[in-house]
Amino acid sequence: MLEPSNRKTTSESDRHTPAPIQLLLFVDERPSSHEHIQQIREYLETVDKDYPAKLEVIEIHEQPHLVEHFRLVATPSLVKVSPEPRQVLAGSNLINQLKKWWPKWQLALEELTHHQGNAHAQGNGTPLSNSVGYSAELMRLSDEIFRLKKEKEELREQLKFKDQVLAMLAHDLRSPLTAASIAVETLELAQTQQESERNLKLRSQLYQQARQQFRVMNRLITDILQASKSMNAQLQVQHSQVWLPALSEEILGQYHDLFAEKSLQLIEDIPQDVPAVYADEELIRQVIVNLLDNAVKYTPEGGKVTMSILHRTTQKVQVSICDTGPGIPEEKRERIFEGHFRLQRDQGKEGYGLGLSLCRKIIRVHYGQIWVDSVLGQGSCFHFTLPVYR
Repeated sequence: MLEPSNRKTTSESDRHTPAPIQLLLFVDERPSSHEHIQQIREYLETVDKDYPAKLEVIEIHEQPHLVEHFRLVATPSLVKVSPEPRQVLAGSNLINQLKKWWPKWQLALEELTHHQGNAHAQGNGTPLSNSVGYSAELMRLSDEIFRLKKEKEELREQLKFKDQVLAMLAHDLRSPLTAASIAVETLELAQTQQESERNLKLRSQLYQQARQQFRVMNRLITDILQASKSMNAQLQVQHSQVWLPALSEEILGQYHDLFAEKSLQLIEDIPQDVPAVYADEELIRQVIVNLLDNAVKYTPEGGKVTMSILHRTTQKVQVSICDTGPGIPEEKRERIFEGHFRLQRDQGKEGYGLGLSLCRKIIRVHYGQIWVDSVLGQGSCFHFTLPVYR
């Protein structure tokens, strides 16, 4: 008769074998890292008989996403990922910390095995490779979601910006297109009249004005299309010696009919002895036209528009364009220069919008400043500075 055996069956042994304690050891490239790895492996070999442990060594430069996932602040670091709760040990005395905590982890593992049963514990035990893989995949997906959200916002901003560019294109092309059209119409009328020296001179002037305005439109289209490629696109600046009094008088001459239509009074304070500035003439023309358009638009009939030029310092010349319009609230005076900002009164119509954003961009590439002073109910003054030509 066989004596009863005290040895448990394989299935019974399996059921009472605790799930392994799963550890991740994060190390860097320092020589001391090898010493930490060896010490921890030797220690785990001595305790693995009753309580198995699985250790995976991770070099932080190879899997930085896991460092971020576990929020590690120092190396070497030892992370107990299973069983829960997760725990992180870090510092140069890592082996001493492990020896201190290992009995506590054993006790917790015994209680977990006792209450849940071996089968349940094994069912919930996640293999170390799966745990690391899950963490890596989680970080990868999180990064991908963040990237996609960022791309979505950038695309939305680009679409909004392009819509504004189209609106601005129509807005800024109107003035030179009107001037060129008037020049061409006048030429047609001149052809029906008897040729004289005066008519020939007028025709020459009109041809010159038409060519000038078409050149302005061509440059304007080129710059706006370039700006539409990117929110941060750099304007192509062609610096030269620019005489602001002559440029201002030329531009103001094109607004004669607009001022007359609204019975606006134009006040000029443009000294002829102002030094030349170092700038791109066509870009500065764009700024002045934008500011004058806004001044005419927001000044009520019978109001005043003032344009002045001041030799502010030995290095700067200041241009100011003022109106007697409704004014701009103090808290909005900086934001009106943002590309996507509109005053409440301007919703649904053209106004202080993308044009001012481009003005600021142009002035900044000239190493100047642009700002506005305003009093509600009395009007606004837009100022910008340009460097003196030397």
